[in-house]
Order: sequence, then C-alpha cells, then structure tokens
Amino acid sequence: MNKTDIGVIGLAVMGENLALNMESRGYSVSVFNRTYSKTKNFIEGRAKGKNFVGSQEIKDFVNSIGKPRKIMLMVKAGEVVDKTIDTILPFLDKNDIIIDGGNSDYRDTQRRVDELATKGILFIGSGVSGGEEGALLGPSLMPGGNPKAWPFVKDIFTAISAKAKNGDPCSNWMGNGGAGHFVKMVHNGIEYGDMQLISEAYNIMKNLLNMSNEEIGKQFSTWNSGVLDSYLIEITADIFKFKEDGDYTLDKILDVAGQKGTGKWTVENSLDLGNPLTLITEAVFSRYLSSIKDVRLQVEREFKTPVVKLLKSRDEVLADLEKTLYSAKMISYTQGFTLLRDADKKFNWDLNMAEIAETWRGGCIIRSTFLDKIADAFRKEDDLVNLVLDDYFKQELIKSLDGFKSLCSIALLNEIPVPAFTSALNYFNGLKSGKLPANLIQAQRDYFGAHTYERVDKERNDFYHSNWTGRGGTTSSTNYNV
Repeated sequence: MNKTDIGVIGLAVMGENLALNMESRGYSVSVFNRTYSKTKNFIEGRAKGKNFVGSQEIKDFVNSIGKPRKIMLMVKAGEVVDKTIDTILPFLDKNDIIIDGGNSDYRDTQRRVDELATKGILFIGSGVSGGEEGALLGPSLMPGGNPKAWPFVKDIFTAISAKAKNGDPCSNWMGNGGAGHFVKMVHNGIEYGDMQLISEAYNIMKNLLNMSNEEIGKQFSTWNSGVLDSYLIEITADIFKFKEDGDYTLDKILDVAGQKGTGKWTVENSLDLGNPLTLITEAVFSRYLSSIKDVRLQVEREFKTPVVKLLKSRDEVLADLEKTLYSAKMISYTQGFTLLRDADKKFNWDLNMAEIAETWRGGCIIRSTFLDKIADAFRKEDDLVNLVLDDYFKQELIKSLDGFKSLCSIALLNEIPVPAFTSALNYFNGLKSGKLPANLIQAQRDYFGAHTYERVDKERNDFYHSNWTGRGGTTSSTNYNV
C-alpha cells in the first residue's frame, strides 16, 4: 500500500475540514478518530472517492503514513493532547513530527517540544484560525515549536493556508517553543476586543440612535467598504439582515456571551508580563458581566433609564462612531502587538511582527485590510515600540480624536455602557501623558509600607525612603516588582 503524506487525528468539525482541505490540495491523508464510527462515517461520506485512508487501530494509522511521519492532532486542548501523544509514541520513529493544531496553552507546547525532543520526536504547536470555513477553504496558520520540523511541513502549510489579496500564504513560522500558540492566543484576545467594540457600536445605534436592524445592517455594510473593511464587520452586516420565520434571529438571541478561555489567557499573560492590555481585559470582563443576566434585570428595575440627550444629529454621531471604532481598533491591536513584543523579549522567540500581521490578513477571524498598515509599520521599523508612534497610526488618531472623545462622552451621558471604547481612550490618554499621578501612589506606598520611590532629580533605579510621620526609622522595604 502506498504511504500517505500526512495524518490527522480528530475528526470533529475542524479536523474533518482541515483533512478535506489537505486532500483538495493534492495530498493523501490518513485519518483516525478515537470513536471509529466517526472515521467510518467520514470515509463513507464526505471523503468517499477521495485520497484518504481510514484506520480503526492507531498502529495501522501510524504505519500508513510516509516517513518522516507528519501527524496533526485536532483534539481538545489540555490532557487529551498529552494522552493522544502517549498513544502514538510507541509507533513513531526518530524525526517523526507531531503537530498540535488545537488552542493549546503555549506553556504546554513549550513543555511538549522539550520532552519530545529527548525522544527524537519533532513537535510543532500551531495556531489555526478561521473556524469551519477557514479549515476547509484556507485558514491562517501560526506554527511554532521545534524549528527542525518546519522544512518538512512548510509546503503543506503553505498549500492549505488562506492567501492574502496579493497571493501571499497566510502561514509563517512564528518561532521556537510555544511561540505559535502564544501568537494564536493574542490573536484570539484581539478577536475578543474587536467583537466587543462592534457590539458597543451596535448598542449605540440601537438604543441611542433608535436605528432599526435593517438600518444598522446597512451601516455596517457601508463601513465595510472603507477603513473598517474586515471579516467581522462583514458578517455583522449579514447578521442584521438575517431572518427566520419572518423575524430577525438576532433579536431572539439571549444577551449572554460565552467564551472558551483564550481571551482570559491573554489577560492573564498580560498581567504576568506587566503589560496594560486594558481593552481586551474589558472585553473579557464584559462577557462575564453579560453572564449575570438575572442580576442585571434586578438592577435595571431599580434605576430609571435617562431621557436621551443626543446633542448632535444622528449623522454626526454615526460619523463619530466610525472614527471611534477605527481608533479603538488601532488601540486594541497596539496593545496586542506590545504584548507580543514583551513576550518575545522574555522568551527570545525572535517574533517577526510584520509577518504576524501578514499571517492574519486572510483566513482568520480578525482578517482585515487594516493589517496591511500594521505590517507596513513594522517593515519600516521592526523594533517599533508602539504602533501609535508610526506615522500612519499617529495621523489617523489625530484625525479621529475629537470624534472619539465626543462619542464616548455622549454614550456615558446617556448611560450606554462602552467599556472597550472608553478603556481604549483612557489607554491612549495615559500613553500620551508624560507625567502621570503615579508619584502620589509611590508616596502612599512609601508612607504606609516603606516601599521607597525614585526621584525626578536623581538617576533612575536609585531608591529613597522618607520618614513621613517622624516616628519611622530609616529601614525600607525590599524593592521588587511582581
């Protein structure tokens, strides 16, 4: 029997569609699922007459793949990945390659790279974005791990990935260890932010401007033809037009947002790295707030809704809203890329920020024309510390700032919650403040805990303590950062 080019374990939605994608690009594919009935149904169904080999036993599956074997795991992240690796290890040979295509924690990926290297097995942890359609037609792929494995899978990844408008594949090697899954995690965090920003725009149009679903859908379609052109804006316009049984489906959906944890991971890592990821954090918290529906209904009954005070015409508010969406989106991506930069410094991954932006231009959920501007910024200056310092982003923020401030003010005046919009504005205001009131915080810390402070008239990293009450001594607390 001829050996196949690659194997896929896990035939849920993503695994099945990714396997079909591979086969459609000319590769022969071995498939395996823990429950054999899924394998059988796939081989006899969507895969019928195509270049697939289905196996009931894991040994037969592994042996059906050509060496060095390339096996992609599309299984649930966490313990299941480790158990699957343990299951196939006895049948692998030196330099065989395991690829984890799930949403794994980058620390687990780093561990697996190191552990498997001692056994002679090459491991890749790859972010895969694009959902069901992306997996079938072309996802954005963010591989990282053992660099020795990349030359053996690069052609397959290039072939199955989405292509940007200029034809470039949306697949690039991210870096060693857990780099690929860290990049995917940040992608998902930015996705949380984008979705929250869009939902806040919807809330303003619906409850402040009293626009109908049809009008809102048209507005999103209009925005999608300009600087906000993106997959999420596009599908949002479609959602507002969609009806079932004569009614808008959106109006039937309960306002409780779910999540699978990658946004939370992004926030946790921003705290570990000391990075002010304010907008994505608010997006995650907003989903938590949405989940306490009963409490929100109870509180709503106790407080009156104010009479709408617009102060501007509807067209003026919509113009400000477009500027706010774009400005906040710039801030969201700015925060995401500063988190990537900080992680890169800590883990020495040698991330290429321009290539990350280019990888996200097609296939993935946050794909947009806006990413070309980010790639351009990092192509011009690869060590750019913050996107707002790039000429394009600087000028766009300057042009949009008045509308951004006005929109946030009107929303707050009318008690419309806009946590992501306002966090973006506050981050930008703080970022452009050469002097913040943090000196008072340091004084307070030194007063009650002798935590010391630095002085504006002395060298940085020299620390001082004051006897604020006259009752303290000269002993100070050890200075450290958590």
